Amino acid sequence: MSAADDARWMQRAIDLAKARMGETWPNPSVGCVIVKDGEVVAEEATAPGGRPHAEEQAVPEAGDRAQGATAYVTLEPCGARSSGRKSCSHFLTEAGVARVVVAAVDPSPFAAGRGVERLRKAGLEVETGLLSDEAAVLYEGYLHRVETGRPMVRISETGEGFDARFAASAKADLTTELNRLGEAGYTRVWVGPGELADALAEQGLLTV
Repeated sequence: MSAADDARWMQRAIDLAKARMGETWPNPSVGCVIVKDGEVVAEEATAPGGRPHAEEQAVPEAGDRAQGATAYVTLEPCGARSSGRKSCSHFLTEAGVARVVVAAVDPSPFAAGRGVERLRKAGLEVETGLLSDEAAVLYEGYLHRVETGRPMVRISETGEGFDARFAASAKADLTTELNRLGEAGYTRVWVGPGELADALAEQGLLTV
């Protein structure tokens, strides 16, 4: 597979994930494209509500054609599941996928390199970082919450691509409300332009 082909298929996975942004809380939106002999044999994104994961859907869709194929995934496949169910790295390994190309590494406790490590230990070729800048928009809120415990908050007219709205009353403690949203699992929160946005900005709670 050429570098140009790799970039093309990863961009396709990114586009799939972008189309599902704002619908997959409490999980990030992930795209997975499985390619064999230059043809797409399966492509999926995280389902609304966060489950099933993209790989969990794409592998059965590919069936026997997954054997020896390359999987393009926008975020590192999970190495463990909070539910204790089979992880995405196990799905890819058991399907016989030969190579996995990952755009962004996942710092969450259920990945944090564990997914990549499991794949490599199973003998799969793994590459990371392809189109990482392009994939960043998918995970900026998710990564912000993992690192700070709070969702990213930005001004928006429509809220498109966000998973919650910051709607604290004028008397609410903005920091407390933001922490509550983070604990609830939200990653990208929007606020309309106006006094509330100004108050968040004054307290350094608006993500630039």
